[in-house]
Amino acid sequence: MIDIQNQPDDRNIDIRKVGVKGVKYPVIVLDRTNGTQPVNATINMYVDLPRRFKGTHMSRFVEILNEFRGRINLKTFHVILEKMREKLRAKSAHMEITFPYFIEKTAPVSKAKSLMEYSCTFCGNLNGGAADFWVGVVVPVTTVCPCSREISRAGAHNQRSLVTVRVRFRKFFWIEDLIRIVEDSASGEVYSLLKRVDEKFVTEKAYNQPRFVEDVVRNVAERLGQDGNFVWYSVEAENYESIHNHSAYAYVEKE
Repeated sequence: MIDIQNQPDDRNIDIRKVGVKGVKYPVIVLDRTNGTQPVNATINMYVDLPRRFKGTHMSRFVEILNEFRGRINLKTFHVILEKMREKLRAKSAHMEITFPYFIEKTAPVSKAKSLMEYSCTFCGNLNGGAADFWVGVVVPVTTVCPCSREISRAGAHNQRSLVTVRVRFRKFFWIEDLIRIVEDSASGEVYSLLKRVDEKFVTEKAYNQPRFVEDVVRNVAERLGQDGNFVWYSVEAENYESIHNHSAYAYVEKE
């Protein structure tokens, strides 16, 4: 049959990224408590396309996923990128894997247990002989406004916040440790299940640990900077304000 993708293109334009996006695929990731955790991931896979080719072979991306079924993890990430370059005759390859990661959390007073969801991402690039890889996690937290607490005779406004951390690293680390750094850097952490005694505890704890959005990103950055394993990081926090019709936002990055 005629291979249209391999036919020449006369527009003389290179394409930096072409591939498949939003592929739903089962993946097994490492879990510190249980060993492994099966997750339903969303995967984006791209390669470059030289100007001489009309198109890439989209089906080959999914073929590669099937080839590594049950073995898609941090250790095989580089191998998969190499396979993408080889099979699609490309110079560069890029893959993003985003998935929900669940951790069992215990309420501080009642000790009620529940599963808490965090969004995680593995992202890698292979371009010629240069490889790049980072891990990201999105952590919901609670923040109490220091200014509001200072000027109010009773109470202080607070909000749920999302903190996104991305890191490049030298050696393996647990996702749970990254999440703990973020939760310890805010006014308080978020739970899926709380009883009344727990609500009292987390409300008072957060009130006694007020944090601006700037405080949160600086606290996380300080902790990451003290760990020699993280050679690069970015931290962004968005506070979904309870008394404003906009969010408060801060971003810091290690150069």
